[in-house]
Amino acid sequence: MVRKQNQSPETEASLFLIEFLEVAITSIVFLKGIYPIGAFERRRYMNLVVHSARHPKLHRYIHDSLIELVSYFQQGMVERVAVIFFNAAKIPIEKFMFKINMNRSHGAIMEDGALESSLRAFLIKLSQSEPLSKTSSQEWKWEIAAYFRSLPSDNGDRWIRTQALQWQQPPLITPIKSMKADPFSVQLYIEHPDLLEPI
Repeated sequence: MVRKQNQSPETEASLFLIEFLEVAITSIVFLKGIYPIGAFERRRYMNLVVHSARHPKLHRYIHDSLIELVSYFQQGMVERVAVIFFNAAKIPIEKFMFKINMNRSHGAIMEDGALESSLRAFLIKLSQSEPLSKTSSQEWKWEIAAYFRSLPSDNGDRWIRTQALQWQQPPLITPIKSMKADPFSVQLYIEHPDLLEPI
């Protein structure tokens, strides 16, 4: 990521997190196999080979959804970012949940590589998480959703309610990976519907 000298530490940390989430979410969508392999291309990120969305609409949806969250990350308002997979009846089948904590009192991003090393380990673990998730169908739909600690008061017209319905029972949770390296910590887990949940 290119650092600008006039960026505040909050902006720098938020943009770094957005860049990481963009790579992680694209990896999840690739692993689910909803799109043909040709919709993705391989590229390097933090010295890892990752998948990037080649299709312009797919890339734009992921990027634009996340970039809209920058100011809310700076304010510490975003609690979780989710990738929700749901069926034709709009019932969630699986949710990849990124629980995020921003340390707003932290200064600039550490240059010693500790953060990048933690994020690299996170992406490696994510790439190995396919057996923990459900087998997908090309009929599934998906969306990116943000969960806020409190409702944003500005520009309420920019937000669209999720298309997915809510489960009636508490979900089953499968932890994938967690990391803590200032200026933020991220925990990834998968939520599945309870066995008693009507799907």
